[in-house]
Amino acid sequence: RRMLDAGAVDVLQADATRCAGITGFLRVAALCQAHALPLSAHCAPSLHAHPCCAVPDVRPLEFFHDHDRIEHMLFDGTLSPVGGALRPDLSRPGLGLEFKRQDAARFAV
Repeated sequence: RRMLDAGAVDVLQADATRCAGITGFLRVAALCQAHALPLSAHCAPSLHAHPCCAVPDVRPLEFFHDHDRIEHMLFDGTLSPVGGALRPDLSRPGLGLEFKRQDAARFAV
């Protein structure tokens, strides 16, 4: 908040996996809106697609192909860009993701 109040930020990047989940992400979005700043979502595009649709000024939704590969290994329902855009799958409940517990088991330590 101090950085926003000081005008030290041009675009704020937030990550729901690091800022108290989707609720925290939406709180950051509200701060951005109050300061007329755009918001960028950091990684986890399948997680951020839905909340980004609820935020007025998001750019860009960060997307890394290597992370996408990992998401597809561990979750059903992950999103892939079509024409440069991610669109939430509204036919699936919630965020549209389902954890592949059996596939993830091999990574347990």
